[in-house]
Amino acid sequence: MMLKTERLIIRHIVSDDWRSIKEIWTDFNATAFSQYDKPHNTDDEDVSARITKWAKANSGTEHMFFAVCIGETVIGYIAFNARENGYEIGYCFHSAYHGKGYAKESLKALFDYLRSMGITKFTAGTALNNIPSVSLLKSLGFELTGTEDVSFYKDDMGNDIVFRGGIFELDTAE
Repeated sequence: MMLKTERLIIRHIVSDDWRSIKEIWTDFNATAFSQYDKPHNTDDEDVSARITKWAKANSGTEHMFFAVCIGETVIGYIAFNARENGYEIGYCFHSAYHGKGYAKESLKALFDYLRSMGITKFTAGTALNNIPSVSLLKSLGFELTGTEDVSFYKDDMGNDIVFRGGIFELDTAE
């Protein structure tokens, strides 16, 4: 499967993408936004095994993982995981490509592709303090439908570091 937009190539992730994904995760781990996501292990062996697992999952539709590329360069990825009433999405792009519309362009193309397969309902979670992600979701038509307290890290005393997460929903059939 390969989609082409005006600027991007979107394709299923393959095992050989692990080095690119490791670079994206290393970059992400150095940003302020990393506090709002599960830690990404960047050990070569771990990343390689995880991306191989993602690539194998692409044979079905329960979990779908897409590489977003400019030419041959993987600049980000988008994941779709089946849930009770639709798909939960996740995405991560290298910071060198933030603010250029690549995430929006690739997500719109994937929503169109998935709609052709009858998939129209999506959810996404992000920290309400992650303004770029919230703005992206809203620009795509997602609506905030709820909030929740989330924690991925502990402070020096072992207490959860909690942030307010937003739950966003989109139905592309409407």
